Amino acid sequence: MTIDSFRGEHDYLSNFYSCPVEYDGLTYQNTEAAFQAAKCVDRNEREKFVSLSPGQAKKLGRKVDLREDWETVKIDVMRDVLKSKFSLNSELREKLIATGDVELIEGNHWNDRFWGVCRGKGQNHLGKLLMELREILKDKIEKSS
Repeated sequence: MTIDSFRGEHDYLSNFYSCPVEYDGLTYQNTEAAFQAAKCVDRNEREKFVSLSPGQAKKLGRKVDLREDWETVKIDVMRDVLKSKFSLNSELREKLIATGDVELIEGNHWNDRFWGVCRGKGQNHLGKLLMELREILKDKIEKSS
């Protein structure tokens, strides 16, 4: 079985899902805002993302001066932002773990073939990071029981 869309009952897997996320000393309203803010070197610039909706954050993220190392760190940044999302929000953490061993694919129609899959093509980095995090969380539960 596969979850191939982060909408509907699986919307909590989306970076556009509204929930608190802490990253680099700031708390954001969603994963997208935290991720887009991380593109900025300057803390004052990152603070502009704190209260933004996901759509607003994505739009502003396209206009910032990108940190020089962005292409080499963006997957690690996303990993850290997702860890925060699912550690701060126990209900979401339980839902992620409950997906078991199902493949998670960020299916989309906006041609994001880096983070997701569009028309059968894509690297699905977001899905892979979520599955990686799910395994870490499952291991923690097993070790504590």
